[in-house]
Amino acid sequence: MLTNFFRVFNFALTDFNRNKGVTIATIFVLVVIIMLATWLFIFQGLTGFLISQVQDKIDVTAYFKEGTFEEDILKVKSEILVMSPNIKEVEYVSQDKALEIFAENHQDSEVISKALEEVGSNPFLPSLNITTSGDPAEYEEIANILQTDQYADLVDNVDFYEKKDTIEKVYAITKNINIGGLILTAILVIISVLVVFNTTKLAVDSSKDEIGTMKLVGASNWFIRGPFIIQGAIYGIIAFVISMALSAASAYALSSKIAFILPGFSLAEFFTSNIWIFILIQLAFGAGLGMLTSYVAVRKYLKN
Repeated sequence: MLTNFFRVFNFALTDFNRNKGVTIATIFVLVVIIMLATWLFIFQGLTGFLISQVQDKIDVTAYFKEGTFEEDILKVKSEILVMSPNIKEVEYVSQDKALEIFAENHQDSEVISKALEEVGSNPFLPSLNITTSGDPAEYEEIANILQTDQYADLVDNVDFYEKKDTIEKVYAITKNINIGGLILTAILVIISVLVVFNTTKLAVDSSKDEIGTMKLVGASNWFIRGPFIIQGAIYGIIAFVISMALSAASAYALSSKIAFILPGFSLAEFFTSNIWIFILIQLAFGAGLGMLTSYVAVRKYLKN
């Protein structure tokens, strides 16, 4: 068994070194495919970051009646967190905090500053800013809970219906982006398999005479197929090493430029924190595709 393995491995290395043109072409194609898959994953990371940024800015605000005690508002906060598990965050904003935020946002407007001075008292109500995963149905559920008789004495207004159109549009856009990402991934996988298969087939076709000779002397199908599968793995591993070096270099080189366009997103940090996913993707599209397509390409000659 071990002797056969070494023979198969030696055949694979011989073919690998002999067909240098096909070898370089196959590795080049695999590197291109791997880099496309890598940047598709990075693109999904970028869109995911953008979606989360937008969703975090979409919320529903429950305004409480003037004079409502803080402990009562915090009690409502605890209760809706239990009743609505889809809530991501609930922020309590007191009257003083609301006034402070408003004044800070309009500090350059003399008209608003004078209007606040003339009002004299704090015109703002205490509130809870509620954020979910972005599904309009989740926001509507929370609004309905807060507008029941249970909270009628405390809650003055919930602004869900004023924001409903915006929430639905944002949710539809993010949903379409996610679906588009899945479709792109499926298309890439299909194209990758076809391109790598046809490239690998060239390497197998160049060895058809050797395959015929091995069949004539009674070699088993696995003995014939083995060198090509090992070749596919070698192609993939070399392509993986090249692609990983290119990915790391481009991630760190472009990190500052992308951070300038998307503040808060670090491409270098994204690459580092997802390093094992990058390795898995690149090995799957490199060694995995190389071995799989080699296995399939040899079948044609084994059937003859």
